[in-house]
Amino acid sequence: MGKPTGFKEFARQPVPYRPAAERLQDFLEIYTDPSVEHLTQQGARCMDCGVPFCQSTTGCPIDNLIPEWNDLVYQGRWKDALDRLHKTNNFPEFTGRACPAPCEGACVLGITNPPVTIKNIENAIIDRGWAEGWIQPNPPKTRTGKRVAIVGSGPAGLAAAAQLNQAGHTVTVYERADRIGGLLMYGIPNMKLDKTLVQRRVDLLTAEGVKFVTNAHVGANSSGDSKSVAAQMGLPPQARRIDPNTLRQENDVVLLATGATHPRDLKIPGRELKGVLFAMEFLSANTRSFLDSNHADGNYFSAQGKDVVVIGGGDTGTDCIGTSLRHGCRSLTNFEIVPEPPAQRAPNNPWPQWPRILRVDYGHAEAQQRFGHDPRQFAVETIEFLGDGQGNLQSLRCVDLDWTKPTPGGAPFSRVPGSEREIPCQLATLAMGFLGPEHLVSDLLEIEYDERSNYKAQHGRFATSVPGVFAAGDCRRGQSLVVWAINEGRGAARAIDEYLMGSSALPAPGITLGMSMARS
Repeated sequence: MGKPTGFKEFARQPVPYRPAAERLQDFLEIYTDPSVEHLTQQGARCMDCGVPFCQSTTGCPIDNLIPEWNDLVYQGRWKDALDRLHKTNNFPEFTGRACPAPCEGACVLGITNPPVTIKNIENAIIDRGWAEGWIQPNPPKTRTGKRVAIVGSGPAGLAAAAQLNQAGHTVTVYERADRIGGLLMYGIPNMKLDKTLVQRRVDLLTAEGVKFVTNAHVGANSSGDSKSVAAQMGLPPQARRIDPNTLRQENDVVLLATGATHPRDLKIPGRELKGVLFAMEFLSANTRSFLDSNHADGNYFSAQGKDVVVIGGGDTGTDCIGTSLRHGCRSLTNFEIVPEPPAQRAPNNPWPQWPRILRVDYGHAEAQQRFGHDPRQFAVETIEFLGDGQGNLQSLRCVDLDWTKPTPGGAPFSRVPGSEREIPCQLATLAMGFLGPEHLVSDLLEIEYDERSNYKAQHGRFATSVPGVFAAGDCRRGQSLVVWAINEGRGAARAIDEYLMGSSALPAPGITLGMSMARS
């Protein structure tokens, strides 16, 4: 519990990012290294709350033993803290950087005071574990002779691979891109998650016996918009097509962890213009070029000298903002269709729910540094993209929305009369979320879908309608958080182990230690 009176004595002090003016000059990680004294003091704020809601269904989906490792950090027992952290989380360096920390939103201290800096402490524990050499390959002592093929190498696929390999099964992970990591590699910019950290985990799993196959496109040729499938996720032209039914024949189990990669489109006039991109087209190409050549090859969509509009908020929108600023855009605007959230929790958003409040993320602060103002404009709808007569995006038309006046029989908002305007824009990124998984694999397997077009499989069992085929992560759950992807990967691994062996000693995510809380 840390120091009994620590939450009274010490104020919340998050670990700061590098100064905005400095970090805008590169694609290196935005984080700074906190002192041990800083982390000890922040760990001391973890109070004896009795029921740690940070571990609840609204807090941490993988049941991180947060109060325990906070206390261990306070005591200076860092290796013990790492052991506790790894009991529930295969990849703390990913969640410590890319997870929005719902645990902090559910922190009991947060009822009356700023919550504990859980995410900072988690990140510091795992970084120290790597720095001290405490993390070493630990291959299983025996093998079961069972073979598992995993399609997709994002956080769900990697978590399942790690767990199934530890259970002694022979695991092969297939990835259609040229590098392993899925969303972790190409969906999150390097400044938020350094790709050497992803590769470091892949190397560790390889040393433990997991096999990885890149440039392996499991599924049919796309019959839809190839731009939204191949280009936006970076499918290399040399990718080898693999029939998923062949994987079924060659393995005892197939796990689909393909993610929710079908993006929500904005089908308005001018959508076909050059310069209107899905967010993942923009971000993936940028990261690949950065890794391949430090952008020297020019194989990315540059925002340099352009008026950029990012349509959609959230983490992906922020990443588009930060990337555009680093390219040297001329101006930056971020449209969000929803109203501006309040500065504090609204009455209909009580603790321990995730606080829907106005936040200033790293990209917003960087835009403030570069242009002197927050880039966000709320309650704005884009209604038309306008070209230059040669097929290139030149500007767009937008209109303000009034969410207090629903359209009769239609949208929950109405357009504000006289607010329509045109603004310059030569690059627009669509960061409006994802509608579900592509069906290039699942159609060939003839599995059933749920009402949202996700692969139909019950959480906890993870079995699809096809015997021996399981599904986990965003392709089953729908677009969600990295921490939920890890939950699903670990859960699917246990379900598969039970399917193969009749029982399993792997942990079952969704049962919080010391608490009994149902998962959906």
